[in-house]
Amino acid sequence: MCLTAAAITACSSAGNAGDDEIIERPDFHSETGVFDIDALEALGRVSGPQVSPDGSKVLYGVSYESLEKNTSNNELWVMDADGGNKTRLTKTPKSENSAVWIDGGNRIAFLYPDKDGKPQLWTMAADGSDRRQASEEENGIAGFLFSPDESKVVLIGSVKYARTAGDLYPDLPKATGRVIDDLMYKHWDEWVTEIPHPFIADFDGTKASGAYDIMIDEPYESPMKPFGGVEQLAWTPDGKGLVYTCRKKTGKEYAISTNSDLYLYSLEDKSTRNLTEGMMGYDTNPAFSPDGKYMAWLSMERDGYEADKNRLMVMDMESGVITDLTAEWDYTIEEFAWNPDSQRLWFIAYHQGVAPVFEITLADHEVKTVAEDLADFTSLSPVDANTVITMRHSMLRPNEVYSVAPGKLTALTDVNGEIFSQLEMPTVEKVMVPTTDGKEMLTWVVKPQKFDESHQYPSILYCQGGPQSAVSQFWSYRWNLALMAANGYVVIAPNRRGVPGFGTEWEEQISKDYPGQNMRDYLAAADFMKTKPYINPDRMGATGASYGGFSIYYLAGHHENRFAALLAHAGIFNMEAQYLETEEMWFANWDMGGAYWEKDNAVAQRTFANSPHRFVDRWNTPIMISHGEYDYRILASQGMAAFNAAKLRGIPAEMVIFPDENHWILKPQNAVLWQRLFFRWFDKWLKDSDTQE
Repeated sequence: MCLTAAAITACSSAGNAGDDEIIERPDFHSETGVFDIDALEALGRVSGPQVSPDGSKVLYGVSYESLEKNTSNNELWVMDADGGNKTRLTKTPKSENSAVWIDGGNRIAFLYPDKDGKPQLWTMAADGSDRRQASEEENGIAGFLFSPDESKVVLIGSVKYARTAGDLYPDLPKATGRVIDDLMYKHWDEWVTEIPHPFIADFDGTKASGAYDIMIDEPYESPMKPFGGVEQLAWTPDGKGLVYTCRKKTGKEYAISTNSDLYLYSLEDKSTRNLTEGMMGYDTNPAFSPDGKYMAWLSMERDGYEADKNRLMVMDMESGVITDLTAEWDYTIEEFAWNPDSQRLWFIAYHQGVAPVFEITLADHEVKTVAEDLADFTSLSPVDANTVITMRHSMLRPNEVYSVAPGKLTALTDVNGEIFSQLEMPTVEKVMVPTTDGKEMLTWVVKPQKFDESHQYPSILYCQGGPQSAVSQFWSYRWNLALMAANGYVVIAPNRRGVPGFGTEWEEQISKDYPGQNMRDYLAAADFMKTKPYINPDRMGATGASYGGFSIYYLAGHHENRFAALLAHAGIFNMEAQYLETEEMWFANWDMGGAYWEKDNAVAQRTFANSPHRFVDRWNTPIMISHGEYDYRILASQGMAAFNAAKLRGIPAEMVIFPDENHWILKPQNAVLWQRLFFRWFDKWLKDSDTQE
């Protein structure tokens, strides 16, 4: 078989292959006590907590970046379930990823590069000794999932999808032209030449062998790109079947549809059955109850709408009856995990500006809040019927591992405590802003350290991307609101129309109405905050990425001198061009309302009539633009066009193009460059001359 490490889940930090120097925790000492770019880059990034089968241990990862090497390295740690006895298990020059317990907790399986830098399945003893390479696939693997008895393992590999010039004309082996005859020829940040498939292999405790493709000759991807991983697969409790997630469409059909289904593959007779036939939206992330009686999964109702409400569905495996547990709960589910009693599920959902841990029962569908804080929770790994391990982050702190039990929230790690002990951090305040249609909008206001109510501060309005992405207590290494505030700005982050956490009506307003109420929400937040005595009304900027970048381009022509400087990253500038340039056409069709040539489609015509590029004649504000050339969601040409328009209009403008970045900026040195340019730009236009460097 031919497997390739195409999935980003396996390759995110494998770029340091071939370098034997280990990236360790940096020796950070703050000379100013201010949270700055150096402090941000020094932080350890905690990930993937996994509870051992007996509930006594927690396995997790901690990664650090090297600015010099321009990469990162993830190492594995283990601790007692109460946070005691923290022990580092690995000390290697390459990253261990996707680690899980096997063999009853006696061993650990993980992804690690082989001598050629290709990710493979490895195992080691629970104390970190006896490392063994378990797979030897020519081009590596991108993920794995063991069967309940661990006699089988799924290896995620890739199969060839697109034909090459050499396939058509063997006498031209060095020709590089791509021959394309249908849509979805590129996705996220790659040309689609291969697609992932699940391969089932035998596992004898040491080696994976005999892998075969359960979707052989099917031109469909599973897990689904660009972000799907092994969470889209589930073994049946008896190990005789595998449920996989797949959108069995190609070309134009694939590009305009989100209709994925869950398929049950039988290892005995090699048959495949669609378990969610007739369910028209995304169906993803299957998980069987511990007693094997039920399968739960996430399901969206409508085809073509990628931000539809994520429902928590449960199928009775004996009767086949499907129940929507969250039919009466008006929020979208992010992730879930079965309680060991098989009668309850834990889940995480955005709710009123934060992401708590909830619990829901099979019997009466009652939702209870298990843990809520001025924070977001992410990841769920059960310990017992009353305790689950999770991670907590906020606008002021990155992820740490926590234990959640009824009425009890316990921090288990403090990886970055020593760094934060040296710093005086900004503060976060919840402000309710009246909107133009008579509602109230939760807005996060992040204030600088040593905040002085009598001082007037420059400010930045933060415009969220998505567009249906939460403005919760998120932590970001790029759009870090605490870092912005620590640089002397009051940051204003409104939960404008279109974001989850405030019910379906609030979230869905933005679809097919990009320049509508959500834009008025932004301006309402700006106007409201300008009434505060600590805000300098003449020194307010605005920034955002993706839909937030679109927001900046649109506001540039409509803000009526509210903002003194603007910065857009990876934003949509020309809606007509975007409709035909983007890869996921279902997104364009749903959010824009249709194609610009549909002259009788009033919704689509309104969308394109309000494209930001049509209002450049009104631009009068300095603007900085950044974009990555590997961004196939929103092409870099959008940013270049906006920059050219600004310069032709005689408006002060600056642009940074990253030839090796996608929709995000991931490489450490590029990330630092972007942060430096970000503050250089806003400091130039928003700060008094005597406060500038």
